[in-house]
Amino acid sequence: MANKRMKALLASYDRERLNLPHEAVETAKKLATAKFDESIELAVRLGVDPRKADQIVRGTVSLPAGTGKDVRVAVFAAGDAAIEAREAGADVIGADDLVNRIQSEGFLDFDIAIATPDLMGQVGKLGRVLGPRGLMPNPKTGTVTTDVGRAVREFKGGRVEYRTDRVGNVQVPIGKASFDKEAILSNFRAVIDELSRAKPSSAKGRYFRSVTISPTMGPGVKVDTNRMRASEEE
Repeated sequence: MANKRMKALLASYDRERLNLPHEAVETAKKLATAKFDESIELAVRLGVDPRKADQIVRGTVSLPAGTGKDVRVAVFAAGDAAIEAREAGADVIGADDLVNRIQSEGFLDFDIAIATPDLMGQVGKLGRVLGPRGLMPNPKTGTVTTDVGRAVREFKGGRVEYRTDRVGNVQVPIGKASFDKEAILSNFRAVIDELSRAKPSSAKGRYFRSVTISPTMGPGVKVDTNRMRASEEE
């Protein structure tokens, strides 16, 4: 049944066409035919070599329209910082007890982990567990900070992390299929602008190799990388 559905979706549009951003978003929304509110994903292939430390592209970006997802935030903090995290809406808060819970119980019921600098010695023990899942707090992504309240509010409100994978791809959710087109477009532009800002000085040649927008359960729609800031009026 799934294969039949996918074949129908693939036949419903031109897979090779290079679309303007608003066209790609419109098509991706039409391709979201699953029985739930699918996420709209942005996949970008960058002209970088992630094997070189100075060409790993990573950071965070605030999505103006949010993600449409309930983001579960865990905070490694104690004392006043723990109180601040709780008041900001963190879902899980702890120090040594949270480290032990993850180690002994395999607890991983969260999407983002934030830590105060003084607890990173303890959190570092979880590298093999959190690292492969992209959950390890890192100063470069704003998830190791003394201002945990602000970090919690930002990630709850639509700040997302991004990082190149082994071959230079970056994948970021830019909304839900139920979002209106302009909301998704505003998130798309925010991510593209952030990736442009984060371009390594050592990266040579074409930086944006390919850009695709797709629903969770659907195929991808190609975006014309030469016209990513084109308006609907063009």
